[in-house]
Amino acid sequence: MSERTKVVDKAISSPTTTRDATTEISKVGVITVAAFGVVVGLWSLACIVGGMAASGGPLAFVGDWFKAVTGM
Repeated sequence: MSERTKVVDKAISSPTTTRDATTEISKVGVITVAAFGVVVGLWSLACIVGGMAASGGPLAFVGDWFKAVTGM
C-alpha cells in the first residue's frame, strides 16, 4: 500500500510543465495570420480613403466605381 501511495503522490506533485511544440507553432501561425489580416485591412482602408480623395467625396467615389466596373 505504501508503494502505491508513493506512485500516486509522485504523479500528482510533479511540478514540471512542458509545452507541446505543435501548440507553440500553432500560436505563431495564428499570430502571423492575424497580423497579415490587420495589414491588409489597413491597406484597403488607405486605398478607399485615397480613392475618395481623388474622386471628390464618397458619392463621387461610388459613381466613379460603377463607371469603372461597367466601362461607361
